[in-house]
Amino acid sequence: MALRAAVAAPRGLRRLFSTSPFSSSLNPPQRPQAEPSTNLFVSGLSKRTTDETLRDTFSAFGEVVHAKIVKHRESGYSKGFGFVKYATLEAAGKAIEGMDGKFLDGWVIFVEYAKPRQPPTLPSQNNTNFQYGRQ
Repeated sequence: MALRAAVAAPRGLRRLFSTSPFSSSLNPPQRPQAEPSTNLFVSGLSKRTTDETLRDTFSAFGEVVHAKIVKHRESGYSKGFGFVKYATLEAAGKAIEGMDGKFLDGWVIFVEYAKPRQPPTLPSQNNTNFQYGRQ
């Protein structure tokens, strides 16, 4: 009896219920890529990874100018991401090819070109900069 109801359903409803909600997950949308630069963003880092470990690991691909793990301001613990700056663009490209999706300190890391920092915005002029509504 339920089969007849499905066959008798309007074409639009049949199409709606026949599609899988997982069909779009086969091809996830691509994230916008940053332009190539000597500065790399490294995510997925272990809390045990240090600046020195990061520098030593990435120095296999070229001269590392700067390697820094971003840490929580109050606790000093790693936030799980950092930045590596190379002397040349070629070394940065080799590092992405060599380290993206690889293990470092037991964790899979992801390496991509760092996006440039956005300039700070000016405070709005709609009374949001007054404290507690006073001028």
